[in-house]
Amino acid sequence: MTKTSPKLRLILPLAAALALSACVSPFEARVARFQQLPAPAGNSFVIEPRDKANEGGLEFATYANIVRQKLMAAGFQEAPSADAAALVVQLDYNLSDPREKVRTRPGVGWGGGFGGWGPGFGGWNPYWGWGGWGGGFGGWGPGWGGWGGGNDVYSVTTYNAVVAMRINRKADKKSVFEGRAETVSSSNNLTQLVPNLVTAMFTNFPGNSGETVRVRFDPAKPERPPTVKPIR
Repeated sequence: MTKTSPKLRLILPLAAALALSACVSPFEARVARFQQLPAPAGNSFVIEPRDKANEGGLEFATYANIVRQKLMAAGFQEAPSADAAALVVQLDYNLSDPREKVRTRPGVGWGGGFGGWGPGFGGWNPYWGWGGWGGGFGGWGPGWGGWGGGNDVYSVTTYNAVVAMRINRKADKKSVFEGRAETVSSSNNLTQLVPNLVTAMFTNFPGNSGETVRVRFDPAKPERPPTVKPIR
């Protein structure tokens, strides 16, 4: 029978915990909304990209279809044409460049653990939406900490992902909804991030005007309702 070294016996449970944490970690986003939306009845919509470079693109069409389903679930109807629409929905999404941060922690045992959530939610830009967050979730330390003391040094890579949506009344082009959902992630996979951010945006839609909330849910368990907490 092969014997397992003491160090390996310590590493294996931690590796299992890392794999488990990657599976069960919920998705969390900050959502800010301002709205004077009319009643859904009799108000049809069309969806267009805010960035005209996305017009006609398959990726945009995929995300727009998710928004379409959410709006219809809220009681709005899709217009048969742009000319017949009462509301114009402008959709935008973006992923920041990666940010690397070097951190240290006392080197006792395995140099791991998640870093804390960085503070700060940027101010409202008068042209379009909110500024970025001032932080993110830390990553796991890459190495073995010394039992005798010292510090573990590790690098953290994060991305800011955002979905912004604006709804204008077509008759006078007046804005009746402005919303933004933002998260900080160690992943840059927009095909997962954008649908989750749209779900956060439409949680308790259209929301209380001027309120910023933290929306948290598990994408793997859609039957469980999201939790929503106001951010004071």
